[in-house]
Amino acid sequence: MTLPARIGIDIGGTFTDVALEHDGRSFTLKTLTTHGAPEQGVLSALLSVVERAGVKPEEVSTIIHGTTLATNALIERKGARTALVTTAGFRDVLEIRSEDRYEQYDLDIDLPTPLVPRHLRLTVNERIDASGTVRVPLESDALEGIARQLLEAEVEAVAIGLLHSYLNAEHERALADALTRLLPGVAITLSSEVAPEMREYERFSTAAANAYVQPLMSGYLDRLEKSLVREGFSCPLLLMLSSGGLTTVETARRFPVRLVESGPAGGVVFAVDIAQRHELDRVLSFDMGGTTAKLCLIDDGQPMTSRSFEVARVWRFRKGSGLPLRIPVIEMVEIGAGGGSLARVDELGRITIGPESAGSEPGPACYARGGTHPTVTDADVLLGRIEPDGFAGGRLPLERHASVEAMRRDVADPLGLDVARASLGVAEIVEETMASAARVHAIEHGHDVSGRTMIAFGGAAPLHALRMARKLGVNRVLVPARAGVGSAIGFLRAPVSYEIVRSGRVALDELDAVAVEELLSEGEHEARAVVRAVERDGELRVERRVYMRYAGQGHEIEVSPAAGGPGGLDAALLRGAFEKLYRRLYGRLVPDGRIECLTWSVRVTAPPPARETETPLPSIGNEAGSVGARTLVDPETGESVTVEEHARADLDERSSVAGPAVITEDETTIFIPRGFSARVAPDGAIDCRYEEVFA
Repeated sequence: MTLPARIGIDIGGTFTDVALEHDGRSFTLKTLTTHGAPEQGVLSALLSVVERAGVKPEEVSTIIHGTTLATNALIERKGARTALVTTAGFRDVLEIRSEDRYEQYDLDIDLPTPLVPRHLRLTVNERIDASGTVRVPLESDALEGIARQLLEAEVEAVAIGLLHSYLNAEHERALADALTRLLPGVAITLSSEVAPEMREYERFSTAAANAYVQPLMSGYLDRLEKSLVREGFSCPLLLMLSSGGLTTVETARRFPVRLVESGPAGGVVFAVDIAQRHELDRVLSFDMGGTTAKLCLIDDGQPMTSRSFEVARVWRFRKGSGLPLRIPVIEMVEIGAGGGSLARVDELGRITIGPESAGSEPGPACYARGGTHPTVTDADVLLGRIEPDGFAGGRLPLERHASVEAMRRDVADPLGLDVARASLGVAEIVEETMASAARVHAIEHGHDVSGRTMIAFGGAAPLHALRMARKLGVNRVLVPARAGVGSAIGFLRAPVSYEIVRSGRVALDELDAVAVEELLSEGEHEARAVVRAVERDGELRVERRVYMRYAGQGHEIEVSPAAGGPGGLDAALLRGAFEKLYRRLYGRLVPDGRIECLTWSVRVTAPPPARETETPLPSIGNEAGSVGARTLVDPETGESVTVEEHARADLDERSSVAGPAVITEDETTIFIPRGFSARVAPDGAIDCRYEEVFA
């Protein structure tokens, strides 16, 4: 079966990755991100890849896009001038937060500045109670005064967040209708639409973030759509969601906050596809790009998921130090340890990495684009893991001497080391940092990392994955074909999907199955409408979840209402499912504890995209490298050694490579340290195992 051409394109902080699949062939491309005009960079990359593939723009059936624009706007505070309209007495919720302290004993703790300054946080007299009953009617006479203040402040977006609106959105909708009429052209976000859940701080924070990035993302998507049409791309444009599904441009315009982790989510979808193909039930997904590294646990073919995410953390990626977003998201730990992460020596004489990144502009010192500080990529060049003349298939030659000067000035001289030892220190620190993050992430969720198979992808991951694996007790690492553009390929594997979340707090002993079924059916109808806007045919899969806790606890765990059986929701079966999961996570139950159901979710998913083959074909259209020798620094001894260099395109299933060695391709390089051996799997993945595992 011949399928039409499909393209996945991912804008990262450093690189823009493109993958095109058509007629059993695949073409990939990696270019530097153009931050000033991202739509121009996207268009240029699309035109380059279709030209390489010999495909006309009008022959492309789908373009799937993921971007960091929303995330970067939140981190860099480059979004719209945003106001918040809230219930009288709750003006400072964004400032007060939840009163948690991510660093308990730091008296000078830094907290993220609210996206909405206090003078743009306006209040209105109204009150809906915790049961959804109107206690104080909305003061409609004050709306024109509020609109006048917003006009004078020249706001570009407004977030509306009223108390208990997740139960009764009547007042929020009335406010929105009035402000839409009085403030034409101003983007308006309702907390009851973007995050209809209890906990007003998280709900208001999510609404403010959505409003803050909405004008930026809407403008970008408008310009991109027009540019695509102008160049002859007449196909649908779909957006990757943080939850791992795809959605329409229209939905992305309404809820751009759901795109904040779209690129990393695509990478996890890619890893899930590889795990299923290799029949792996316990996997650690490791995605290391130019700006960050992302790790995700995948069990039985399913990644961990969450309903919350933090962005713009102010203290070295410490949990609790960022802006909370209540959105469906794939659960990952993300740290500032990418190829472009800056290396330096702190006041205690320690090598530290990130979270600041050189990005693509100016980039690492070796890019010769204005960067003057050493990065992880500079260390890899100096260690011999990256060949300067072969980087990005030779399209971006690197200047080694610039790496030498930067590393000597910022790391080697302050520590009294030579450049090679300093570079090895940078690599060791970044690998240990990522290993430590993986351990903590697994422990926090009741899992173990050791004994898993690591799937490594992203441009920088194969350079560090095997050393990191040994630190974790992981003996097997898979580096898939075209690993350097894994997120873009993941977009092509993702189904059209959408999730709706609703709060409905009820004691399990008092469960009203009819009322809950009505709540879930309403959510399913809304989610189906989003999915059917793209996929009009095929049977849809519906997944329902309930988030439960013991009364008085602050957090919930996820349970499947499918435990209720074919006859509908059943309290006894839900209790059994909750207690089994609670015991696994915490080792015990709460005697005589009263169980509550707080939040219900419905996820509707279309059938996965059709595949022409069970295993992807290797990339073609890229020049194969030649087998030779390379000098690199052996991390086991710290000494320079001469090792074999292999071109990935020249390897087949009969090939075996023993470390230390390197395997090169256009988009990445695999560093195989001493003790590992690598073989080529039937699907083209490089299967690396610690040698004592091989019989």
